[in-house]
Amino acid sequence: MRRRVAVRLGALLLAALLCVPCIPPALADEYDPRYPENLAEGHLTASAAILIEQDTGQVIFEKNADERMYPASTTKILTVWLALMLGESLPEGMDTKFPVSANATNLAPDESSAKFAIGEEVRLIDLCNAAILVSGNDAATAIAEGLSGSVDAFVERMNSAAYALGCTNTHFMNANGLHDENHYTTARDMANMSKVAMENEEFRIIVRRDEYTLPRDNIYRSRTIRNGNNFVSKPDEEKKQGRYYPYSTGIKTGTTSAAGNCLVASASLNGVSLIAVVFGATSDASRYEDAKKLMEYGFTQIQSTNIEEIYNENPRTVDIRGFDQHDPQVGRLQLNIRKITTDASDMIITSNEGKERWKQNFYNLTFTEFTRELVAPVTAGEVMGKLTYYSEDGIPIEYELIASRSIAAREDLAPSSEAIIAAAENDPNPFPRITPELVIVYLVLPAAAVYLVIRILKRLAALIKSRKKVKSYKPNSRYYR
Repeated sequence: MRRRVAVRLGALLLAALLCVPCIPPALADEYDPRYPENLAEGHLTASAAILIEQDTGQVIFEKNADERMYPASTTKILTVWLALMLGESLPEGMDTKFPVSANATNLAPDESSAKFAIGEEVRLIDLCNAAILVSGNDAATAIAEGLSGSVDAFVERMNSAAYALGCTNTHFMNANGLHDENHYTTARDMANMSKVAMENEEFRIIVRRDEYTLPRDNIYRSRTIRNGNNFVSKPDEEKKQGRYYPYSTGIKTGTTSAAGNCLVASASLNGVSLIAVVFGATSDASRYEDAKKLMEYGFTQIQSTNIEEIYNENPRTVDIRGFDQHDPQVGRLQLNIRKITTDASDMIITSNEGKERWKQNFYNLTFTEFTRELVAPVTAGEVMGKLTYYSEDGIPIEYELIASRSIAAREDLAPSSEAIIAAAENDPNPFPRITPELVIVYLVLPAAAVYLVIRILKRLAALIKSRKKVKSYKPNSRYYR
């Protein structure tokens, strides 16, 4: 009987093991939005992608990040950033007007356009907004011709700027991103260029706008253009609602038949800012989905913290001497922290593991100095010391260490040196009071010492004098030898 049961159990176990390979591998590897931290390369439709932390450039996720790709209109990120840099040196700045040439308006039917007219005089800041929001190829060409005289001359500046930024796998042939075999970049290079562009305040404002009003010029009345990047702009059409990302802060889309669907996206949450690059996604919708997956993954891997937050997770505790015997915590005192240097940021962007390392090595990464003796009495709120943290820029940021509670002193203890000094400094009488102790110390003892010295000197003088009066006797006998 037992043997039959064992055989049946063995058969059932074998059947279960044989059924496991029948589960489709795709189901086991399918992306689950409930666990964004489990993102894998296969969950992205993009041919190449990367995710970086915006402030530091730290790479969080990558897929074929160094493979050469066609960037399409994401090229305009560098075009507009360079225009903002060069525009600062113009006499009228970004309000400088440039005429739109016939070359700029000579577009193919399928090219994106801001619908500028030949001879229309447009401010540089308006051209930048048109190049980003509606991805106007005419706007990008007008920027290039206005700032450098020709597209070729401006493209040379673009390539020089990219190389100076360390983007050595990038080469541009135009300012708008139209396909060319020699117009290429990588996801890593595009992320680096976007990081630098997002350091410019005006650029950040442009790429985050829902819409922008082009002012009246010499040809057209004022007109409003809308941002075509659905990752940023929340459209009314129901079919596009899923592409909007609530934490998005930019940046730019791009599409050509050769490049596929591209998106450079940025987002911020709880002090953490990320940049994602998606190149060669399989569809318009999938590029937004890929970007969302990357962002959700990044927000599980990187967190923002600061010195006070790390300190408060493990606040410093000191032992106070001379505490009252009835103190319930036997002299243990927790020190609270308060920032003194308010004009400097102590924000720390780090990984989950990095925050743990910070917590474990906090007092090795900061400097603590106590400004008073750790002796009772202590008053709640009293400043006990100072903590200094040196930021990545080398700026010293200071914090006060404050007593969290009061501690009474033991009554039978002699006053501390600090108490004696404080009492002397607060004494309104500039002269010491005459007390028996002072009389003994300053009068009786010195007088006794003087009297004793005089007595000793007299005795010595008498001894010397008596030795001089001693007579020497001559022998009476002549036989004395």
